Amino acid sequence: MNAFSKGLKTGIPIGLGYFAVAFSLGIAAASAGLTPFQGFLTSAVMNASAGENAAFIAMKESVPYLQMALITAVSNIRYVLMSFALSQKIDPKAKMIHRFLLGFFLTDEYFALAISQDPYCDPYFSYGAISFAAPCWALGTALGILMGNILPPRVVSALSVALFGMFLAIIIPPAKTSRPILILIILSFVSSFLLSRFTSLSQSTITIILTIVISSLGALLFPVKGGDHGS
Repeated sequence: MNAFSKGLKTGIPIGLGYFAVAFSLGIAAASAGLTPFQGFLTSAVMNASAGENAAFIAMKESVPYLQMALITAVSNIRYVLMSFALSQKIDPKAKMIHRFLLGFFLTDEYFALAISQDPYCDPYFSYGAISFAAPCWALGTALGILMGNILPPRVVSALSVALFGMFLAIIIPPAKTSRPILILIILSFVSSFLLSRFTSLSQSTITIILTIVISSLGALLFPVKGGDHGS
């Protein structure tokens, strides 16, 4: 099985999770006055649920364009850190166009898949996952605008849980075989809960803080031997 086919197969559960979660995003888009086509186009060019949701809220409140841009940038700033990490996992021989494309399509889920590849992430593996998952995200948003007001609130809320299950499917396999990864995952869960419960920090800010702190701890406590690019 070539890299693209492997990525396509791996991207199917991600796409299904995206499709379900995008229903909730579609409702936010509808409340901001977007049409299904506008919602589809937004999700096609902005691959970030938090950023899109922040943008839709800003649209609904008719905030200035500059403020809307800043809000969206802050919501998505964690991807800057992910891009730094991902740049070390791309084959040094890969052309610059691949780096640009992977950066454009970067999401939490694509990052988790790419960073788990050993020793390097083949860009075509990511393209395979993206080719199925990205359309699901955009179509789910459009369909959420069309049907979001028809479905019962409990059903919409249940659909939003699908993405969390997908995250677990990504992190559990490596945690079974690597004690350092297991420790860092548990530390991430506990720290995220405590910061969310006892501070007023936004979820995006918490993600940035924990990414820097926990990844630094992982590098100090569980250093990777020279020449080993695996996780």
